[in-house]
Amino acid sequence: MRGKIEVGRTYQSQTRVEEWMTAEKAGNKGVPVLSTPMLFQLVEEAAMQCVAPLLDADEISLGTHVDLTHLASTPVGLIVRTEVEILKVDGRRIEYAFTAFDEREKIAEGTHERYVASRDKFRERLDEKLG
Repeated sequence: MRGKIEVGRTYQSQTRVEEWMTAEKAGNKGVPVLSTPMLFQLVEEAAMQCVAPLLDADEISLGTHVDLTHLASTPVGLIVRTEVEILKVDGRRIEYAFTAFDEREKIAEGTHERYVASRDKFRERLDEKLG
């Protein structure tokens, strides 16, 4: 790692909800709101960006656990703000708290865990699995 990953480090991002991000597009007919899987993707992206400047070129972070409560629906067109904060660092394991808000209210909260790994070793394991 290029830098020390410390408890309390934060990151936030903003994304406008588009039609392709909806539960309806994922197969839940009549539900034109931000889908839960897409909401989690926003959390993952924020968590990755939170530590990206501290990782070496050969390091990646991999999601290992999520506990997400989706509190409210967000229609197409609204902006979602996703906030992550590092709660705990145990070697290469990083635990985050997250919250997400649309322009009206809090829409999600929870925790997410990621693990910092070597990109080369990760690819080797994939090759073994496919081999």
